[in-house]
Amino acid sequence: MCSILSDSPRGTRRGPPLAKPVRIRQEQAMIAKLKGLLDETGADWAVIDVAGVGYLVHCSARTLAALGEVGEACTVFTDLQISENDMRLLGFAEGSERDWFRLLTQVQGVGSKVGLAILSALSTAEVQTACASGDAAMIARANGVGPKLAGRIVNELKDKAGALPFGPDGGGVGAAVMPAGSASADAVSALQNLGFKPAIAADAVARAQRELGANASESDLIRVALKSAAGR
Repeated sequence: MCSILSDSPRGTRRGPPLAKPVRIRQEQAMIAKLKGLLDETGADWAVIDVAGVGYLVHCSARTLAALGEVGEACTVFTDLQISENDMRLLGFAEGSERDWFRLLTQVQGVGSKVGLAILSALSTAEVQTACASGDAAMIARANGVGPKLAGRIVNELKDKAGALPFGPDGGGVGAAVMPAGSASADAVSALQNLGFKPAIAADAVARAQRELGANASESDLIRVALKSAAGR
């Protein structure tokens, strides 16, 4: 913003009145997606060349790995964050990752840095499984996330976990909620204790739930899910 300086006597003004600062609303300045060439990458950022304009986007490690090699075509889903002192563009390889980032950063104490750290350490499927089952220890794997913050995240997002897509590109077979203490959540935990990765366990149990119905017992879910998980 420029100021207009004048040497006129006090009490007089030349030119139009000075403009007042305007707060830009995030939804008015949203850039939803970038499609171009991967121009450059760093530890937690990438530059996307779109028709000769380079956009600096801050990304999770998983998104950076998914973008490919420098010079290749890529697409990133974006979220524009505007504050009084900063404006930054966040980039995500999948729409579901962006949705979870927005949800995570609604929790007090979770800024963009912590949100990206969580999505670097865990897939969106693992984040959803952790929140739905109340597994704070899984969230605490991320850098900068202590037990207290991890607990707050799963407590606040537990009821919202099923409202977002569960899997790549907003899809996936595990979209149903698995509330803590339910037969499905206990079955997921049982498969994890047997050595299956969280995402595979949740996927297999979701498949079993659809096959057996909503009233399936934990033992039946585990029996059917084991067959599915073992074949992955």
